[in-house]
Amino acid sequence: MTSSGVILYGPPGSGKDTITSELTRLRPEFALFERLKAGPGRTTGYRLTTAEHIEELSRAGELLYRNARYDAEYGIDRQGVAALVDSDRIPVLHMGQVVGASAVAAFPLHWIRVLLWCPLSVTESRSVGRGDKDVEARVKVWHETREDLLDNETEPWTLILRTDQLKPTESANAIIDALAATASAECRNIRELVG
Repeated sequence: MTSSGVILYGPPGSGKDTITSELTRLRPEFALFERLKAGPGRTTGYRLTTAEHIEELSRAGELLYRNARYDAEYGIDRQGVAALVDSDRIPVLHMGQVVGASAVAAFPLHWIRVLLWCPLSVTESRSVGRGDKDVEARVKVWHETREDLLDNETEPWTLILRTDQLKPTESANAIIDALAATASAECRNIRELVG
């Protein structure tokens, strides 16, 4: 599974952090990809930098994806993903835009794309429960994520998980199983192709 990656896409409060923690607990080869971040807000799970540095990487073609949200700039850099892969880790990327989930697929890995979903009320209660100071902004982003999905309804997902109905361990195990199943399906197809 070392030439694989996992993209977790979903609205705020859908469980990206919780499920990533569970994946890394169950299998140490999984590792959160820490996005570059310039701006205010949470610092945990990011590599802090400047907007100028993100712009330099973008101009040099070193970013797989770049976006702005919550008054901050974010970037997913090729070198950061490569560093995890080179250390035999399976990168777990957190995404909030379908276009970003598609953009990172340009990095040559066996990606599985996981849509995490929860109702608006769950996003609100989880956001309040973890002490977010910007609950209204996260509610707004939930609506944006819903619109993003509706605008891209033909986008393929390897797995869709309702995180309000599954325990984090169940979700993590479903991702592990999907990664193994798609990898073995690819092997079967190759074997069928070459005899």
